[in-house]
Amino acid sequence: MQLVVARIGRAHGIKGEVTVEVRTDEPELRLAPGAVLATDPAAAGPLTIAAGRVHSGRLLLRFEGVGDRDAAQALRNTLLIAEIDPEELPEGEDEYYDHQLIDLDVVTEDGVAVGRITEISHLPTQDLFIVERPDGSEVMIPFVQEIVTGIDLEEQRAVIDPPPGLIDDRADIASPRDES
Repeated sequence: MQLVVARIGRAHGIKGEVTVEVRTDEPELRLAPGAVLATDPAAAGPLTIAAGRVHSGRLLLRFEGVGDRDAAQALRNTLLIAEIDPEELPEGEDEYYDHQLIDLDVVTEDGVAVGRITEISHLPTQDLFIVERPDGSEVMIPFVQEIVTGIDLEEQRAVIDPPPGLIDDRADIASPRDES
């Protein structure tokens, strides 16, 4: 099975390094020197990581055969794809790969069907489930413990305890203007 583990950003310096937007919880494993990664578009790869380092909070990678700024810049926006065993599980107990979560049914704690996870959006502060509702509309559900109370891979479902207004329009809106 193939997983997108990073997206190449802009070139850094003149020796062929690039910034990368990491899309894996295991960059030390997936983006280590010597790793051979497929690419999207496929014509850009495969790429072998020659070296990596962190600079000002960003991961920089250098690939074998990419020795200057122009070659590095040509790789911008290329997705890096790792081949993994479909049976492999993340190291942490409450961690999941995207492919394990896609297509799970989403239900509330009292059993009301909400929809099906069609995408995981990875944001800087948290991940979001993009859930397609039975009527075709979408709802975004933050993947945080307070809202997603359980993931059952055997039953193929995610259980949520949504606050008012997250999946319906019944939010309680408190306004100081109402007090007069």
